[in-house]
Amino acid sequence: MSASNGNLAALATAVLQPGFVGTVPPDWVRRWLGDGLGSVVLFSRNVVDPEQVSALTAALRAERPDVIVAIDEEAGDVTRIESVRGSSRPGNLALGIVDDPALTEEVARDLGAELAAAGVTLNYAPDADVNSNPDNPVIGVRSFGADAALVARHTTAWVRGLQSSGVAACAKHFPGHGDTHVDSHHDLPRITADRARLDAVELAPFRAAVAAGVQAVMTGHLLVPALDPHLPATLSSRILGGLLREELGFSGVVVTDGIEMQAVAGRYGLAGAVVRALAAGADAICVGGEHADEQTVRHLRDAIVAAVVTGDLPEERLAEAAKRVGQLAAWTVAARAAGPLGDPADGTGSAVGLHAARRAVRITRTGGEAALPLGRAAHVVEFAPPHNIAIGADTPWGVAAPLAELLPGTTVARYTEAATPADPGADAAGRPLVLVVRDLHRHTWMRAAVDRALIARPDAVVVELGVPALVTGPVHIATHGATRAAGRAAAEVLSGVTVTSGW
Repeated sequence: MSASNGNLAALATAVLQPGFVGTVPPDWVRRWLGDGLGSVVLFSRNVVDPEQVSALTAALRAERPDVIVAIDEEAGDVTRIESVRGSSRPGNLALGIVDDPALTEEVARDLGAELAAAGVTLNYAPDADVNSNPDNPVIGVRSFGADAALVARHTTAWVRGLQSSGVAACAKHFPGHGDTHVDSHHDLPRITADRARLDAVELAPFRAAVAAGVQAVMTGHLLVPALDPHLPATLSSRILGGLLREELGFSGVVVTDGIEMQAVAGRYGLAGAVVRALAAGADAICVGGEHADEQTVRHLRDAIVAAVVTGDLPEERLAEAAKRVGQLAAWTVAARAAGPLGDPADGTGSAVGLHAARRAVRITRTGGEAALPLGRAAHVVEFAPPHNIAIGADTPWGVAAPLAELLPGTTVARYTEAATPADPGADAAGRPLVLVVRDLHRHTWMRAAVDRALIARPDAVVVELGVPALVTGPVHIATHGATRAAGRAAAEVLSGVTVTSGW
C-alpha cells in the first residue's frame, strides 16, 4: 500500500464506528484500535453487568486511550446497559408526561454517571423526535411527546444532564422520525410535511439540542421531499450540510443511524450507503448491529479509500470527518479527566428512576366494578405485540413479576396474536384480573382480546405500558413506557404497597 493510500486507510478507519460480538474485545478490534480505529459501539450482546462493562472498556482503552465508546442507551424501553433486567429509569414519554425539565435533567445525569463509571463516553440519546403520529411503529414511547415545544425543552434538559456527567449526548433521528408509518429498519419512511411544518415541529428539538451544546447528532434514514426529494437524510448534503451545518449551526459529529438498515443499505448496498453518507456530510458510520465482524469493517474501509481514489468522495471531506471524530474523542478525554465519573452501578435500581416512573403514572376511572388497590393475589394477562427491533426481543417487561413480589401468589399468562384464547381471563378463577397491553390502539387483535376479557370480567384493570392513545376499562393505568421502573410503579398502584429499597 502506498503512503498516500496508507493515509487514506487511516482516515477511513477513523470514521468507522463498528460493533463487535463478545463481552471482551476481540483480537481484531484490538488490532484495529492500534491502526487508528476511533470508536466502537456496544450493544446488549456486549453487556453482562457493570463490572464486566468496565473491564471491557478498560481493555479497549489499553489499546487506544482516547477511543470513543458509544452505546444506544435511552434509559427507557431501549436499553443496553440494563438489557438483562430492563431499565430502572423511565423513558422519554414518561418524562414528558411529568413535564418537569429538572427531573429529566436529573434522570439523564443519573444515567450519565452510571455510563461514565462503566467507561462509556458517547450515548445515542436523547431521542428528539416529535411523536406526532400515534401509529408510529418505531418511535412511540421513545419520544418525549407529540408537542414540539415540550420535546424541545426536555431534549435540552436531557443533553445538559447527560453531558454534565461527562458523557457526550447524541440527538436523534435528524431531521425527525416522529411522523412516520414505516420502520426504517425495514424500509424507507417518507415525511410529507412542508418546510413550514418541519420548522415548527420536527426541527424544533434539534435546534434546542444544538443550542444546548449537544456533541453529536444522529441522522435518520428518512426521505423528506421538502428538504431533498431524491435522497434520504443520511445521504443528503442538502440536509446534513445545508440544513444541519449551515442553518442550524451544528459543529459537532454527525453519526449515522445503523448503516445496515434497509432504508439505505437495501437501496445502495452497505458500502454504497457508507460512501454516500460520508460524501453528504456524515462524520461517523455506525455499523455492526448485524455485520459485527472484521471482514465487514475491512470491506468498508477499502470501499471508502477506493471512493476517494475514484473521486466519488473528496479527500478533504474524509479528512474533515476524521478530524471531527478526533475532536469528539478529545472532548470525552477532557470530560473524563474533569470527573467525578460516578459510582459503578450496584445492581439495584435507580432511585431517581423509580421516583420519576411513579410520577408518570396516570389513572383514569370510568366507573364500573374495578377497584384499587387489589388487596390480594391477582391473575395478570400480558398481551405481547411483535417486538420493535430498536428495543429488542430479550429485554424483560411487564407487570406480573413485580406484582407477584408485592402480592405473593399472583399468576401470569402471556399471549401473542398467534395464540390468544377466546377468554383471556378465564384462568383468573375469581381473583382480580389485570390486563397488560402495549400500544393497544395499534393492534386490532389485542383490542379484540381486551374487549372480550372486559365483557367477561367488567371488574378487570387495564394497564397500558405503551402510548395510551386508547383508554378502555373501568380503571385504566398508564405508565407511558414498559421499563422495569414503569412495571414496578404500576405494581405499586395495583397492590397499594410502596417499595422502599432493594428493588
